[in-house]
Amino acid sequence: MIKIKNIYYMLSYAFQALNGKEYNKIATEEFENTSELFSEILIIGVSKQIKQGLVKDYIDITETTSAIRGKINITESINSQIFIKKQLNCTYDEFSLNCYLNQIIKSTMSLLLKSDISLKRKKKLRNLLMYFRDVDLIDVKSINWKIRFDRNNQTYKMLIGICYLAIEGLIQTTSNGEAKLMEFLDDQRMSRLYEKFVLNYYIREHPEIKASASQINWQLDDSNDFMLPKMQSDVYLEYENKVLIIDTKYYSHTTQEYWGVNTVHSGNLYQIFTYVKNKQDELKGNDYVVSGMLLYAKTSERIQPDNEYMMSGNKISVKTLDLNQDFTLIKRQLDDIIINFY
Repeated sequence: MIKIKNIYYMLSYAFQALNGKEYNKIATEEFENTSELFSEILIIGVSKQIKQGLVKDYIDITETTSAIRGKINITESINSQIFIKKQLNCTYDEFSLNCYLNQIIKSTMSLLLKSDISLKRKKKLRNLLMYFRDVDLIDVKSINWKIRFDRNNQTYKMLIGICYLAIEGLIQTTSNGEAKLMEFLDDQRMSRLYEKFVLNYYIREHPEIKASASQINWQLDDSNDFMLPKMQSDVYLEYENKVLIIDTKYYSHTTQEYWGVNTVHSGNLYQIFTYVKNKQDELKGNDYVVSGMLLYAKTSERIQPDNEYMMSGNKISVKTLDLNQDFTLIKRQLDDIIINFY
């Protein structure tokens, strides 16, 4: 379990834009579900974007016209025989609000109108949709989220991130292929948010420590790395001669069970051990101490891992972070990791 308000705090670390003063009131509100939270963020964010100006982009327009514009589609014009009416099929660029980013936002707000949110928020969303009347709705299940942001559309980055979480959390496909609404974020989406939150928390709150999501190189006896997987850390912390590699885990079960015995997920343990030993070997001769940690989001299970192991000279910890408590206590737990290690 996780408090809805804590999802907002996690988002505020994942998206710098959410630290603006216009979002301050969200921290004092209680939300019934994530749909309410995402709706409120979009209401504030889209309202701000409208004041700054909605982004426009060049889009291809194809139409039948009596005046030549852009590129003439000769084949289409001949096949449709529109030239008899002294018309041509043309394709041209138009600088328009009806661009992909605005289509995503409009489609997300339209989807949220169907979810379990207050009438007050639905009214605000409908009012905002009036500014998108010239923007097309698109199929939210086929959105390409690999969007390139530049200085012209950078202010949309957080809005599109919220749209992604809202859509992926609200839509799921049934066995017969139909879409239905959900009222929660699934583990996959929460796992990514949890990872970004922990990393950005240390970047922002502990600038004295080098925090990143660094790749770890395989320490090979030769140069043959063909087909070896990338070792991508979730959180890499370095201070003076100490390195802590954290792998965040957001699972419905924090342990695996065999014949009534609970143990740490074997694959997770093998992974963090591999990261630590390769990094230690890379830094050998430099008097570095490298440790690793599996940081699970706490579940309602009776048994929660809280262990430390010495493995071949390196400390490997398995801890849990309780996301269903007051956020000040979450911060304290994350700070204690730094205090205890460094």
